[in-house]
Amino acid sequence: MASEAVRAIEAILMVADRPVEPHLLSQLLEVSADRVDELCAELAAAYEADERGFTLVKVAGGYRFQSHPDLAAYVERFVLEGQSARLSAAALETLAIVAYKQPVSRAQVSSIRGVDVDGVMRTLQQRGYIAETARDDGPGQAILFGTTEQFLEKLGLYSLDDLPPLGEFVPDASVVEALEQGLRPEPPPVPPATPLLPPSTSSADPAVAPGAGD
Repeated sequence: MASEAVRAIEAILMVADRPVEPHLLSQLLEVSADRVDELCAELAAAYEADERGFTLVKVAGGYRFQSHPDLAAYVERFVLEGQSARLSAAALETLAIVAYKQPVSRAQVSSIRGVDVDGVMRTLQQRGYIAETARDDGPGQAILFGTTEQFLEKLGLYSLDDLPPLGEFVPDASVVEALEQGLRPEPPPVPPATPLLPPSTSSADPAVAPGAGD
């Protein structure tokens, strides 16, 4: 399988700083895009059979080399050594909203999260995970945001269609009911009923002594 085209694919992907699209590889190798896909599939299978520490994958619309998922613990240890610039929980929540609701405005994201997201959105833009994509047609023409190719690359996705469906993360009705039941306040205890006393009756007038008032 070590043809010149195969070696060329390996060389190009080795120096590329982003996934290389099949049509670009086909132009460089002067073969069809289908042939590129076949060669890349053969390469990926060969690497897997040899139990290499890297794989050839198709992400963000192109091909690239990346570390094997089985070795993620070692790679994470290497990448995070001495680094603290990790996305916060708020940033991850905001990024998830943009990914699933795009194109979406800052105000819409804030409405969903219930807090101001200006700072978090700026951080995500600086990291290259989201970008301005359009403007809303409504009043004010708010800026709309969407995810970038770097977002797909970091998550190892070929396109947004590969995002897991939200239904996988939504609990079923029984779980929701149990959660709601646990959040409902218990009603205050009802005090014991006080027995009703019979109405008091006035005593009879004292008998008039004989001869009184005569």
